Amino acid sequence: MNKEIVNTAARKDFVFDNLIPKIAAFEKETNLDVRVSGMPYIRTLNAQNIVDEIGTFIGLALLVTSLIFFLFFRSFRATFISLIVVCFGVMWTFGIIGLLKYEITVLTALIPPLIIVIGIPNCIFLINKYQREVKLHGNKVRSLQRVITKVGNATLMTNVTTASGFATFILTESQLLKEFGIVASLSILAIFMLCLLIIPIIYTFLPYPKDRHLEHLNKKWIGGFVDWVERMVKQKRITIYITSVVLLTLSIIGIFQIKISGSLIEDMSKKSGFFQDIRFFEEEFNGIMPLEILVDTKRKKGVMKLSTLKRMDQLEEVILETPELSKPISVVSLVKYSKQAYYNGNPKYYQLPTSQENSFIMSYAKNSSSDVDLLKNFVDSTGQYARITTFMKDIGTDKMERIEENLQTKIDKVFPAENFDITMTGKALVFQKGTKYLVKNLAISLSLAILLIALFMAYMFRSFRMIVVSLIPNLLPLLITAGLMGYLGVPIKPSTILVFSIAFGISVDDTIHFLAKYRQELIANHWKIKKSVYAALRETGVSMFYTSIVLFFGFLVFTFSSFGGTVALGALVSATLLFAMLSNLLLLPSLLLSLERSIANKEVLREPAINIIPEENDEDENLDLSKE
Repeated sequence: MNKEIVNTAARKDFVFDNLIPKIAAFEKETNLDVRVSGMPYIRTLNAQNIVDEIGTFIGLALLVTSLIFFLFFRSFRATFISLIVVCFGVMWTFGIIGLLKYEITVLTALIPPLIIVIGIPNCIFLINKYQREVKLHGNKVRSLQRVITKVGNATLMTNVTTASGFATFILTESQLLKEFGIVASLSILAIFMLCLLIIPIIYTFLPYPKDRHLEHLNKKWIGGFVDWVERMVKQKRITIYITSVVLLTLSIIGIFQIKISGSLIEDMSKKSGFFQDIRFFEEEFNGIMPLEILVDTKRKKGVMKLSTLKRMDQLEEVILETPELSKPISVVSLVKYSKQAYYNGNPKYYQLPTSQENSFIMSYAKNSSSDVDLLKNFVDSTGQYARITTFMKDIGTDKMERIEENLQTKIDKVFPAENFDITMTGKALVFQKGTKYLVKNLAISLSLAILLIALFMAYMFRSFRMIVVSLIPNLLPLLITAGLMGYLGVPIKPSTILVFSIAFGISVDDTIHFLAKYRQELIANHWKIKKSVYAALRETGVSMFYTSIVLFFGFLVFTFSSFGGTVALGALVSATLLFAMLSNLLLLPSLLLSLERSIANKEVLREPAINIIPEENDEDENLDLSKE
C-alpha cells in the first residue's frame, strides 16, 4: 500500500470504500473464494471492530451497575441520579478524546465503560452518606453539607489515587499507553467533580427520602456480613495471618511459572472474517508476519558475487528447516530460477550456477524480462544490499526469540563480520521486541503507581508505619492474581500487565476510606484502638462491600468482549478487586489491632496534612440548621 495513506485515516476510507467493495464484486462475478490479509488491512478491520463494541460495553456497564445499585438501595430516584452522573461522565470522556484529537483505540475504547464502573461507587459513597445523615437527624441541609465536607474529601483522595494509577502510563514510551493514561486520569477526575456537584444539587430540590428508601441501611444480610467480618478480626486474627502467608507463598510459586508472551492476533475477535483469513494464510503459506533480513556486502555489486549468493543460500536453508517460517524469497531464488530457465525449465537445474556458469546466468537473470527488472525487488541499485524475505506464523514472542537466536547463530557463522553487516527486521521481529519493551514499561508504571500512592499516604498520615500497613493489604491481591495467572497459564502481555496498575489504583480507595474513618474514630474515642477499629469497620464495611460488588460485576462486563485482551483484563481486574475487598476488610483491621502499640498513638497519627474526614462538631456549626 502507498506509504502516504497506510498510517493515516485515509487507510480506512480506502479499505472500506474501495478495496472491500471491489473484492466482493469480483467474488460475485467469478464465483471464486477470495482471502485477504496484510497488516494495514488487519489493523483497519480490527479498529472498526473495537469502535463497534464501544456502544455494547457502555450499555452493558450501565445496565449491570445500575441494576446492582438498585438492588442495594431499592430506590429508582437514587439509581436515576447515578445514571445521570455517569452518562455525563461518559460524554465528557468522549469530549476529552476529541479535544485532544486522539483516535479510538483498543485501550481508549475501554475508558467510557470504565468511567461508569468507577463513577457508580462514587455515587454509592455520597448517596449512602446522605441517607445515613438524614436518618440520623432528619436535617437535609446538614446532611448535604456533611456529604460534601466529609465524604467529599475522602472521595477526592480515592479518585486522585485511582487517577494516579492510570496517569503512570503517561511516563511510558508507548503512544498508545500515553493516550490511555491521559484520557483515563482526566476522565476520573472529571467524574469526581460531576458526582460532587450534581448529586448534592439534585438532592436539594428533591423531597426527603421516604422510609422505604432508607430500609437498605438496616438490611440484616449486610449486617450479618459485617458481623462476620468483625468476628473474624476479633477471634480469628491468627487464621487470617496464616491464610495470608499461605496465599502469598502459593502466589510466589505461581509467579515463577508465568511466561512473557505476545501474539499479534490472539487478542483479536475470533468470529471476524479477517481472523479466519489470517488462519487460512497461516495454514497455506506459513504465516503473514514478514521477517526481513538485510545483507550489506560493504561494497558495490557485492551481492551478485557467487560467494555471497552461496552464503545467502546457506542461511535460507536454515529458514527452510524452520517449520514456523515460510519459504524465503530473495535474489538467490531469482538466480536459481534463471539457471532452470536456461536449461529449458528442467527442475534438477534449480540451483545456484557454478563458477563457469556464473557470468552468463547472471546476465540472463538481469534481462529475464523486458518489461520488469526483477532484480530491483531483491537488490538495491548499487548491488551492495540484498534482502531475504520470509513470513512467520503467529507463534508468540517466546518462540520468536528462539527462531531469532537460531538465525543469528547461522548468520554469525556464515557471514564474517568484517565483510558483511546483517540486519534482521520486519513486523514479526518488531512485534516481539515491542512486546518485551512494553511489558518492561508497564512494570515500571506499576512501580511508579505504588510509589506515588505511598507518597499520598505519607502526605496524608505523616507516618512510614501507616504506609507499610496500608500497602500490604493492597499488594497481596496483586500477588495472588499474578500467581493465578501462572497456575492458569495466562501469560504476561500488554493486555494483562495493565491489570495491576488499574487494580492497585482502585483497590487502595477502600484503604483510604477505612484509615480516614479509623483516625476520626480514634480521636472521638480518646485513642481507644479496638473500639475505633470496630467502629470504622462497621461504618465503612457496608460501603466497601457495595462498591466492591459494583466494581467486580462492572469489570466482569469486559469478559463479553470478542477481544481476548479485553476479556483477560476484565476477568483479572474483577478477581483482583474481590481479593482486595477481603484483604481490606480482614487483613487491614487485623494489622492495626496487632500493631496498635506502635501505630495507633498520637505521635504516629498526629494531625494529617489533609484532614480527609473532618471531626464531628455539631455544636460549633455556624449555620442555624434547626430552621430549614
